[in-house]
Amino acid sequence: MGRPKKIKEKIKKLARPIQHISGMHDVLPQDWKLWDFCFEKFVRLAKAYGFQRIETPILEKTDLFVRGIGEVTDVVEKEMFSFQDKDGESLTLRPEWTAGIARSYIEHGMHSLPQPQKLYSLGPIFRYSRPQAGRYRQFHQLNLEILGDIHPILDAEIIFLCWKYFLELGLKDLEIRINSIGCRECRAQYKEMLKDYYILKQRMLCEDCKRRLKANPLRLLDCKQRQCQTLAQGAPQIIDYLCEECHDHFKSVLEFLDECEVPYALDPRLVRGLDYYTKTAFEIWPKFHEAQGAVPLSLAGGGRYDELVELLGGEPTPSVGVGIGVERVASVVQEQKIELPSKTPEVFLAQLGELAKKKSIKIFDKLLEEGIRTQEALSKDSLKSQLALADKLKVALTLILGQKEAAEETILLRDMKSGIQEIVDLENVVEEVKERLKKIREQEEREK
Repeated sequence: MGRPKKIKEKIKKLARPIQHISGMHDVLPQDWKLWDFCFEKFVRLAKAYGFQRIETPILEKTDLFVRGIGEVTDVVEKEMFSFQDKDGESLTLRPEWTAGIARSYIEHGMHSLPQPQKLYSLGPIFRYSRPQAGRYRQFHQLNLEILGDIHPILDAEIIFLCWKYFLELGLKDLEIRINSIGCRECRAQYKEMLKDYYILKQRMLCEDCKRRLKANPLRLLDCKQRQCQTLAQGAPQIIDYLCEECHDHFKSVLEFLDECEVPYALDPRLVRGLDYYTKTAFEIWPKFHEAQGAVPLSLAGGGRYDELVELLGGEPTPSVGVGIGVERVASVVQEQKIELPSKTPEVFLAQLGELAKKKSIKIFDKLLEEGIRTQEALSKDSLKSQLALADKLKVALTLILGQKEAAEETILLRDMKSGIQEIVDLENVVEEVKERLKKIREQEEREK
């Protein structure tokens, strides 16, 4: 007797494959060649310039971001993944790195360490927004922070490092947009001028901006709605209202960038979307070419945040930082068809028989220790299938260890291009492989 129809339908429903959450994505094995390229360049550069890695929790208290980022921001109002835990406390998935790093700086007494503290981090960020090309609800960010020094050369260093990172990736057609949004004192006058400008244009603003006009008029310049962007073009420019200190600071930043030959464009509408920014603010964008179609998204954004640590309960700590979007950078690397460094194996280790399997583990490890890119298939028993895989991988050399060779402490070395193979003593195999690979590379260079 078959199963009742309702039970069959229930089983079918339960067996239906579960899909990933909208706006979140898997980073598959084939993606990691590109992602490793982006990560490794960043880490190498950060360490070379004296940055140390810091890792903060993915979950933080919601109040950290409300106080740090600002209540009247898109991030806090619309984009945070927040929930109550079993004790009723509101927690939030990390929507950006800086507030958490500032909290950690305070909590662990880093102000007592030599200043400035130069920190880097990398990992996932969570923002609830409408999924679309280049915008995810879980994305990954590379982050640089310098805490504990107000000197404008540090603003320039952060921007320079971003620019150098993109150059080392091989990216082209990028532009740096930079502005100063002043300090609390000079911004106060500017905000009043903004209110005066927008007050007669309220009916033309989006609903969010009508509300922002009272709470934080600076946010109007950051609105992405077309009608608000059009109005922003005629708004007063904050550069005209900077106090002497902020003006001099910004001038010095630009002079340092000029000295480093870092190209930039002044953007008087650039304010960034977070309330903790002071003075320098910048973004790095791919240049827009109409023939390409879609308008690009920023690859990096950052600036100075001199009041954040104090706002969160710490000592006055002038700071500057930047966040770089990994998914967006990886996408531009692909679009610009940048050739990634080869990580394909040069040698394949094939084996046949139990004794050969046991010896192969040690041989494989020795090859890796010498920096020789090697592939194996130790679980395979068929020599034919292993050699087919070696051929598919296009390795230069294949080592073949059978039962006879394993017993005699020898191994077969096959040149995959010529097909010639010879017997080599096991104790000499690593040096022999290194010598052969060196000759093969030299030959390839001569043939170029």
